[in-house]
Amino acid sequence: MSLTVDEAGRALADPRAYADEDRLHAAMSLLRREAPVHRVADPPGYNPFWAITRHADVMEIERNHALFLNAPRPLLGNAEYDQMNRERAEQGVALRTLIHMDDPDHRVIRAIGADWFRPKAMRALEPRVKELARRYVDRMVEYGGECDFAQQVAVHYPLYVILSLLGLPESDFDRMLKLTQELFGGDDSDLQRGTTPEEQLAVLLDFFAYFQELTTARRENPTDDLASAIANARVDGEPLNDFDTASYYVIIATAGHDTTSSTISGGLRALIDNPDQLDRLRADPGLMPLAVDEMIRWVTPVKEFMRTATEDYDLNGVTIPKGDSVLLCYPSANRDEEIFDDPFRFDVGRDPNRHMAFGFGVHYCLGAALARMEVRAFFEELLPRLDSIELAGEPENVATTFVGGLKRLPVRYTLKG
Repeated sequence: MSLTVDEAGRALADPRAYADEDRLHAAMSLLRREAPVHRVADPPGYNPFWAITRHADVMEIERNHALFLNAPRPLLGNAEYDQMNRERAEQGVALRTLIHMDDPDHRVIRAIGADWFRPKAMRALEPRVKELARRYVDRMVEYGGECDFAQQVAVHYPLYVILSLLGLPESDFDRMLKLTQELFGGDDSDLQRGTTPEEQLAVLLDFFAYFQELTTARRENPTDDLASAIANARVDGEPLNDFDTASYYVIIATAGHDTTSSTISGGLRALIDNPDQLDRLRADPGLMPLAVDEMIRWVTPVKEFMRTATEDYDLNGVTIPKGDSVLLCYPSANRDEEIFDDPFRFDVGRDPNRHMAFGFGVHYCLGAALARMEVRAFFEELLPRLDSIELAGEPENVATTFVGGLKRLPVRYTLKG
């Protein structure tokens, strides 16, 4: 695929490129090679940004979190989205999740949920995770040897895990799934609620309305779950305001499952596409922790975060002016030839594996340990029961610039009951 550097840069702001992995990786490889710090001056419909595509450069910006801030542009959205966010921030009614925050707010708010993702909490949750993994492998058996794995299995299993941790009733899980897919699938015609900023804002308002009811309930009757911990948290002696409380729920409920479901679907496809690696992993289950990290690197479900420079900064010989935004391109960093031996090879025994799918530094993913445990539990349940598996149709990726992976993975298989 022949691209110019400018075309490659613009591809990073094209949701359709993320649904076409060959095009996306051709663009990122060209940028890493010829313009690793590249100004995308005229992305159609978007404000300009700098594309950062090498592992070392992404790492450098992540380390400099006091100089490169999440605010005011933490994600790549179109120009209308940026304008709407600025206006809502000025009104004090903007979404403020951990990915929108900088210190000192970020440090204080992150601490509210941190204990729920520490090793002790993960050990307590592990039996539930394994139970759910077994339930969804059993469900594959019930499907009779053929299913759309992405839609019928992968989106539900991690959703049940994270919403169980929050303490939400199972009767609400389908509603949360639909809202999450609308939130992250705003650029995909199969998932989006609408195309205008107002229609996409309506998804957030539905989230907020649901979580405001939950907050009220947990404050009146505290329970032993993460939702209650968030609802009853205090900062400087005061409870979180309604928007910060709802924002905390939104990031836990959405990022806590959509990224993991993408990894599980993408990991299974990688094993199907690389049967030698599937055989290797089945023959040596001790490789599973390494295989899980390789699946996470391979899929890289979070495609980007944005940062804004607070002063002029020289990066790799290029000056990024104060006030300019940079796009941290995680799929590119995770295919960097200078870091990974044969990066386009799926290797279940890859070690070391310095992938950046969870970010780095103060913004390192809060739920990284949970995600690894969920992926590991699922494949430890599936592989011993799997006799054969193959594609039963053409897989399809979500069109997105933020979070995504496979939205369809039709498979045919034989499984032990």
